[in-house]
Amino acid sequence: MKNRLTFIETLSVTSLLFGLFFGSGNLIFPVSLGQMAGANVGAASAGFLVTAVGMPLLGVVALGLSKCDGVRELSSKVGRAYSIFFTCALYLSIGPLFVAPRCITVPFDVGVVPMLPAGVNPRLALFVFSAAMFAALLWFSLRPSGILTWVGRVLNPMLLIMLGWLIVTSLLKPMGSASAITPEKAYAAGAFARGVLEGYNTMDTVAALAFGIIVINVIRDLGVSDPDAVAASVIKAGVFSCAFMGLIYVAMTYLGAQSRAVYPLAENGGLALGVISRHYFTGFGAIFLALTVLLACLKTAIGLIVSNAQTFAIMFPNAMSYNKWVVLFCCISFGLANLGLSTIIKFSLPILLTLYPLAITLILMTLWEHFHSCPKKTFVVVTLFTAAGAVLDTLCMMSDLAKLFHAQSLVSWASRVMPMASYNMIWIPAALAGLIVSLLLPNRR
Repeated sequence: MKNRLTFIETLSVTSLLFGLFFGSGNLIFPVSLGQMAGANVGAASAGFLVTAVGMPLLGVVALGLSKCDGVRELSSKVGRAYSIFFTCALYLSIGPLFVAPRCITVPFDVGVVPMLPAGVNPRLALFVFSAAMFAALLWFSLRPSGILTWVGRVLNPMLLIMLGWLIVTSLLKPMGSASAITPEKAYAAGAFARGVLEGYNTMDTVAALAFGIIVINVIRDLGVSDPDAVAASVIKAGVFSCAFMGLIYVAMTYLGAQSRAVYPLAENGGLALGVISRHYFTGFGAIFLALTVLLACLKTAIGLIVSNAQTFAIMFPNAMSYNKWVVLFCCISFGLANLGLSTIIKFSLPILLTLYPLAITLILMTLWEHFHSCPKKTFVVVTLFTAAGAVLDTLCMMSDLAKLFHAQSLVSWASRVMPMASYNMIWIPAALAGLIVSLLLPNRR
């Protein structure tokens, strides 16, 4: 037994964690943010870093300091029933239901569709591509012991070489000045708040809790078994990987902002990245983009399937083995991927808007508990208030959902009365109110 990882092992675990985090959304959302923010790219990227880097880092630190094996043990501080519900909802949403299928459809839409010959049926092409991705996911996920090698030492370094090539080229040959670009209306005022909301889309805060079980298992496989040593290794890898991820985010947002000096606003970050790639690499740009997005998505999808299968095999040991969970989740991801990217995003948004605040408050309360006494009532009350605020935010942002549940009057009232409703952050004052209420409640024996 050893008490610490070697430098090379720490570097490999850091690369693994970065590789698990950095998927399709991490590649395209910063570029889109920069295009829309224009001259206000500094404020927008600062807000983006709060939720796309700061909160994931706190999630890794909270998991390390708590010495919990995963999100179920962490969320059990609220209650046993809640821990089962929250763990299942979190893993399924960032796994086979939403993010894993997105990791299949994004490289298809961004990298394959522009190169399809005329007359080829896109749906048939998507089926063939998703089948190939399904086979790759199945092969890698059935060999979880090799995830450190494949993701940390092979796929992620390849992605970093591609990204480094693009970033260095853009620095040497900038398209223009970001300060000269007029921000879009939503970013003319409140660019920081918009950046915070855009950071939600990466889903890295909930991913930090989900991927914890993989990193912990890898560190233990490397011979570190002491809980304090495992916690220290997890935190160190989290700090290094999130710091590096922040640097790439800043570079990509400024790259997106500069591109507006030459090209108009793209419909999404994937299309913007395609335009930028073709600008710098001409005919090779399409191939460059396809390879970059494919690498980013494949390694993240592997981590999602492995973490889901490991978690569900532990939670429900009498249901199925790890390998059967892998096959099931790969099949679900394959089926949903063929519905198309737009459909996946449409159905994932309300779940994302509800889960993200719950993950943030869980992380913050866990950190508070480590440094100061945090009774169970605080976990329970703050979670209840946060859930109510998150539901209101979801209804306010999605009018169709409000109509479905006949909640238009509730939405109208919340928009007028609730603090931070205009920023879709009602959950923040709601969580603070829950904290105050929990402190006023008497302690139970």
